[in-house]
Amino acid sequence: MNQTKVIRHKLIDRLFHWVFAISILTLLISGLLPVFGFNASLIVIHWLTGTVLTVLLLIHICRSVFWKKLSRIWFSRTDMDFKRSKQGKYSLAQKLMHQFISLLTVAGMITGIIMMIRIDTPFFERDPYWLNADDWGLVYFIHGLVALLFVSTLMLHIYFSLRPESRMYLRSMFKGWISKEEYSQNHDPELWPMQDEQDKL
Repeated sequence: MNQTKVIRHKLIDRLFHWVFAISILTLLISGLLPVFGFNASLIVIHWLTGTVLTVLLLIHICRSVFWKKLSRIWFSRTDMDFKRSKQGKYSLAQKLMHQFISLLTVAGMITGIIMMIRIDTPFFERDPYWLNADDWGLVYFIHGLVALLFVSTLMLHIYFSLRPESRMYLRSMFKGWISKEEYSQNHDPELWPMQDEQDKL
């Protein structure tokens, strides 16, 4: 056991993050390219990727609720204690980003499943008349708004992950760890105990 490194993201969490990221990018590309005149039909890629993302989200919710410490990523009153000079495992900004992306994903997933009713898939028999025109318009509006918000949110996420003070977190998303020195300088052991075997290398 290497005592100079502290595990921040286990392999399964890193794999989830990158598969999730690839899925979101694939959904954005396959969903937005036709808007800009790309004529190839990407609908099959779009709904297949959406199905993968739905399964990922359900697995993530189950792991977060039953196997992980949900309080570490969920916003709480502790995050409003600005007298603390150090944070827990995740900062307030990281928690808010995670929860906003989760909200967008759920909204996109629900509207996407509803929209799949209008196309032929192994899951549904095509029924374009399942909703009236106004309701379909609302579903498409929400789905499109989610896509636009995802574009801006991902741009912010990438920007802040590349800033010098965030490089250790970017590294941890590839390699899984931060150094013990980085842990000591940035994290409160009361909020994120290093001795926790779940997080220790």
